[in-house]
Amino acid sequence: MSKRITVLPVPGRVVPDPEAGDLLPAEGREVPDNAWWRRRLADGDITTKAVKAAKPQGAK
Repeated sequence: MSKRITVLPVPGRVVPDPEAGDLLPAEGREVPDNAWWRRRLADGDITTKAVKAAKPQGAK
């Protein structure tokens, strides 16, 4: 299984999603971590959404 990341468009930017065939929604979407999205990130078109780490069971 390939790694996936959650990305959001930067306000004021419209970013196509080649996998879905539409535009990246403002609330973001989980996409494959590949060269296409890494380039969009490097260009400043998108940001990544931090995924909250789950607490280990038994942690207080």
